[in-house]
Amino acid sequence: MSYFLFSFFFFFFFILLIITNMKFLEVDSLDLINTAFLWETTECVLTGRVEAYSCKSAGTDKKLFKTLENRYNTELLAPGSISPDDFHIISPFGRLTEAAPRKTFFYLLATLNAAFPEHDFEDVRPDQFLKLPTFEMVMNSVNTTLFNLGNDMIVNKYRLWDVLDEIVQLNECDVYTYTPDVDDDPMNEEEGYIWSVNYFFFNRKLKRMVFFSIKSESLNGPTAEAIEEEGLDILDEDDDNMNNVNSRRYQDEFLMDDMD
Repeated sequence: MSYFLFSFFFFFFFILLIITNMKFLEVDSLDLINTAFLWETTECVLTGRVEAYSCKSAGTDKKLFKTLENRYNTELLAPGSISPDDFHIISPFGRLTEAAPRKTFFYLLATLNAAFPEHDFEDVRPDQFLKLPTFEMVMNSVNTTLFNLGNDMIVNKYRLWDVLDEIVQLNECDVYTYTPDVDDDPMNEEEGYIWSVNYFFFNRKLKRMVFFSIKSESLNGPTAEAIEEEGLDILDEDDDNMNNVNSRRYQDEFLMDDMD
């Protein structure tokens, strides 16, 4: 990719990240699931989370987005502005010369910004994402991981996949994973880090995104020390306290205005 094209794309996406907000959706059933996303094995401590987001854009934001799109179409795609080799840029989202793939990339970056507000994702590249063939493959992988690590209750008791399906309609989602360079991994910023997984379930029609992650740390890491100091034992909490959370509560007043 030429330097001009590379620079333009990242300027374009940086501006989009500024003008668009990913709105965190409060969902009681996800809150309940997240209470079980901290547990220990004989070898490591595991933490996880699952969060739902919606994208909203005000009228001025949509106007600015269209201005940027017009600039892209006028300047970048003008005859002679880029070489033929650069024109058909393939990414996990499709051709970045098309608006829809660019929006998908932007939504994923905006989700990362919302999930890790202390981290800078300005330099994330499209090739650091991978589109997965089916959500069933991801579901099987997550289930295997949770079962093997002794936390099947997230799936069996708290109905992880039923909850996600009701939020984003999994059969209609594109699923991506972020594969950053080691130095850029937002989960690899503390001592004791072993591994992590993350998934994005994106329903383009609903303009909803679910972010799912699990991180493994050594028993000498900061999370384990915090558990020991505070006497936390999430999985042994009283079922009565867990069941005080009622059925899902969506904040349906959120706006999901498309930027088209």
